This record gives sequence, C-alpha cells and structure tokens, in this order.
Amino acid sequence: MISKIHFISGLPRSGSTMLAAILQQNPIIHASVTSPLSMLCGVMQEAISDKNEFRSQFDDARREALLSGVFSSYYHDLPKNKLIMDTNRAWTGKMALLARLFPASRVICCVREVGWIIDSVERMLNKNPTQLSGMFGFKLSQSVYSRADSLMNSNTGLVGKTWSTLREAWFGEHAANLIIIRYEVLARDPRSSIKRLYFELGEEPFDHDFFGLDLEEPEYDAHLGMPGLHTVRQNVEYVPRQACIPPDLFAKYADTGFWSKPELNLRSVTVI
Repeated sequence: MISKIHFISGLPRSGSTMLAAILQQNPIIHASVTSPLSMLCGVMQEAISDKNEFRSQFDDARREALLSGVFSSYYHDLPKNKLIMDTNRAWTGKMALLARLFPASRVICCVREVGWIIDSVERMLNKNPTQLSGMFGFKLSQSVYSRADSLMNSNTGLVGKTWSTLREAWFGEHAANLIIIRYEVLARDPRSSIKRLYFELGEEPFDHDFFGLDLEEPEYDAHLGMPGLHTVRQNVEYVPRQACIPPDLFAKYADTGFWSKPELNLRSVTVI
C-alpha cells in the first residue's frame, strides 16, 4: 500500500526532468522521468467500464480498489517510507481520479512559455538531423510551421494536448491540488523554488546540490528518435538564448501562459 505519493506533470520541455533530477537527491524521495502508470490506469478503466461483459461485477468501491492496486503493484519494490513522485504529462487530465484515489496528493506542474517550448523542440530536432522523431509519428514534416501546428493540436499534439488538460485542471474543481512551477523561476533560483515546494507539500527541507545533477534516459530517448531529450545539464542555471523559430511563430503563442495572469487564477492555484 502506497503511503504517500505526489505527481509531476505539466508541459513538455518545461523542467519536469530537471525537477525529478533535483528531488531524487533526497533519499526519502523516489522520482524519475515518465512512468507508464497513467497509461496503465487508462487500460484498467477501460477493462472495468460498462462496455465489459462483466460490468455488473464492478461497483465504485471495486473499481477504486483495482485502480489503487495498479499503483501499489507498480511501486511494490519501494520501501514503505518512500515519498513517490510519479511523472506523466497526462496526470492533469486525471485530476478527479487522483483526488479520489489519493486525496492528500498534489500535482506539480512545470510550465513554460509555449513559444520557448516549440523552440526547444526545434533545437532538439536540429541536434538529431539524421533521425525522424516520434513526436511527429516518425514522418517528415515540411516546415517549422507545420511542426508547430502538429505540436499544438489539442487532441494529439505533444504541447497542445497537455496545455489543454492543464488549462482544464487550472479552472477545474480540483485546482487546489495543483502546484505550478515556472521554468524560468526554477532555473534562476532553484534553492528558493525547491524550498517553497517542500513547504507546500508539508515536507522537511533538504539540502540539494544544484550543481551536480545526474539523470538521463538514453534508451527511452532513442526509442523516440530524440537522443538527449531527457538528459539534464549538470548545473541548474538559466541560460538566455535567441529563439531559433521565426518571430511571427513565437508571437503566435505569446498569450498562452494563463498561469501568469492573476485575473485568471480564479481558484487561487499555488504558483512558484
């Protein structure tokens, strides 16, 4: 049985891997890159849905027990005192489920201006010009504009889908469970950001080393055709740069950072 769990989610290329690399330094915390738990929960929910011929044998209590069992089974080998940080961008689309299964859990969402996310994806593509990326179905795309349109598709896009579910969570009834961490703030002042995160989680602070990070997933990244996608720099620092995408494309998404607008924070979501 899992005693304590929180979730890392939010937008891609916005610091979630860096956050996991920082947190895993704490011996009481288990944190890593994307886990399959969200997918496994989806498969389980479909299997016990009303379309199943055994639907009469599933009530809400049994469904809840089965779904909780997915988490316990996946993390069965961790010590009972571990604080689990499970990472998946899909969690913001499952806020009600997480609130039901783990009422005390928080969903930590790393965010970043969308233009810089698209720019970051383009930079990764430029670093691997001989490969086709799984982000685009391993297919050739004509230009940065068509790639941006693909990324921003609200149903299937790497960025658009997660942006939509994050916005849904932000305005939804479980918004109080969210903790938003802005990439620029984390990169510029990691010590204060992590201290505030521990406070919001009700955990004792830990003296992290922000100049000795170590986290990479070469096999996972190779499978996506994007070597280095989840490799974090050793030092946490903000590195200013010039965008490599056209200015008009960057400007197109300049107004999408709803977390930076106090007038839209209707449910007083915690923003770091």
